[in-house]
Amino acid sequence: MQLLFIASPVGTLKSGNVGGVGLNIRNISQEMLRRGHELQILAPVGSAIKSLPIKEISGELQPSAPKQTRTDPVEIPDNAVLANMWDYARKVQTDYDLIVNFAYDWLPFYLAPFFNRPPLHILNLGSWTSAMDRVIERVACLCPGTLGVHTKAQAQTYRVPQESFRILGGAIDTAQYEFCLEPENSFAWAGRISSEKGLEDAVAAANATGITLKVFGYLQDPEYWQQICDKYPNAPLEYMGFLATEKFQAELGKSRALLMTHKCVEALGRVALEALACGADTDEIRQFSFYMGLTR
Repeated sequence: MQLLFIASPVGTLKSGNVGGVGLNIRNISQEMLRRGHELQILAPVGSAIKSLPIKEISGELQPSAPKQTRTDPVEIPDNAVLANMWDYARKVQTDYDLIVNFAYDWLPFYLAPFFNRPPLHILNLGSWTSAMDRVIERVACLCPGTLGVHTKAQAQTYRVPQESFRILGGAIDTAQYEFCLEPENSFAWAGRISSEKGLEDAVAAANATGITLKVFGYLQDPEYWQQICDKYPNAPLEYMGFLATEKFQAELGKSRALLMTHKCVEALGRVALEALACGADTDEIRQFSFYMGLTR
């Protein structure tokens, strides 16, 4: 098959700003190529990866959806890379058997019914804004069978009839992870550093137990990070940055456990799969009740 994958417009495939979407695209693309399919990926400038056929598209990056509130209007920047990618896709659509959208943005869903080959959409968030909910409902009605989600829990956050979604699941390439049998006395936390991820609960746990917490991920909200540091000035905390998979898994495997503190329904929680693949347990922390998770 001839496949066209359209990446997230909020950052390059190599940046932490796109979260697990970048890893998902890379893993799926490599598997499709291994199976003999022909593939092209559209992504913002700066996304080039040697092993993948990527066409870089110029333009302004899109604001990240998790920064929006439920009632925020749709925002499209001037000379938006999102619009430029989809204009290119419209022009070449007849060259491909399948177009797959990996972006959680309004424009691709709105444009879908106008394509000769309606694209498939892999949703990477649960219900987030009213505008997105409405346009997803429209796609469910006008382009049935084109909406994919990772989990049933994610699908249930939407008002769309559940049969409108295909549950795709999710996976990682376990060959990229080395199992660690002897962890160090530290905890890990991984994700975009923004308020909906609930990092403050993991830091509170580290502060209460005296066990070092290693924080991995893209620093999306510096003000939020500083508030946490100010609230827990004596917490044993190490910010490790956003690391490529090879370095990330090596550090993650050294941890006793990965602490998960998200305050929203995660589409998949891919980092939990990564933790298990390299030998770290996973514990979910609920606010004010983290001791149970740490002693389980």
